[in-house]
Amino acid sequence: MLVSFHAAPHITRRFWPVFLRNLLVWKKLAVASVIGNVAEPLITLVAFGYGLGALVGSIGERPYIEYLASGSIAVSAALAATFEALYSAYSRMQVQRTWDSIMNAPIALDDIVFAEMLWAAFKALISATAIMAVVFALGISRAPTMLLALPVLGFVGITFASVALVFNALAKGFDFFTYYFTLVITPMTFLSGVYFPIEQMPGWLQGVAQVLPLKAAVDLVRPLVLGTLPTEVLRPVLILAAYAVGGYYLALVLTRRRFFK
Repeated sequence: MLVSFHAAPHITRRFWPVFLRNLLVWKKLAVASVIGNVAEPLITLVAFGYGLGALVGSIGERPYIEYLASGSIAVSAALAATFEALYSAYSRMQVQRTWDSIMNAPIALDDIVFAEMLWAAFKALISATAIMAVVFALGISRAPTMLLALPVLGFVGITFASVALVFNALAKGFDFFTYYFTLVITPMTFLSGVYFPIEQMPGWLQGVAQVLPLKAAVDLVRPLVLGTLPTEVLRPVLILAAYAVGGYYLALVLTRRRFFK
């Protein structure tokens, strides 16, 4: 049985009905869901972008609000994927027992976990697109390269959903997720160059920041939102891929153990 816990993922096309099931349920509350995911990044963008931006002025050659907006888009994708893969996925798994019901059909746990990861990434893409639309409407940036950021944001969603599903598999209750946000997500947000350049931090913190998935996301998304191409692509892509693959596999192993031990 131990071998089956650590077996390679076995994903079939049966993950798709699980994804569609989540989509159909979400459509009933789509507006409220999008507003909930967009509200915090949008408030931060407006309050800090225009308020603090008036004091900061610019960072490099960019007005502070442009710097903040481009980082906020990456953060919105990360946060939306994390919330969905934690609170919503846990509700379906533990509270509503939806996963147990699905497994009564010929659908395996591997397909369910994969569908949940993709669904959380899809929600992340929707939230980030909404923030991007606000940035466009306010005239903060209307660069054509913003469209190139969309597949990157989907990739960011996959990464953060995969990592969040690890903690979903370990959770004994909703309170457990507070530790993840307090000890992981919040520090990562401040260390990833969203609000200020990491060059302002001590050298050892800059080293930590270089291996964080949110820093990699910001490095890819910010230039595209502001109308240029990233100067470095391979390193941030590899970092995101490493967290996505490693997180998904670990989440699958722990979820199998939770259900079948």
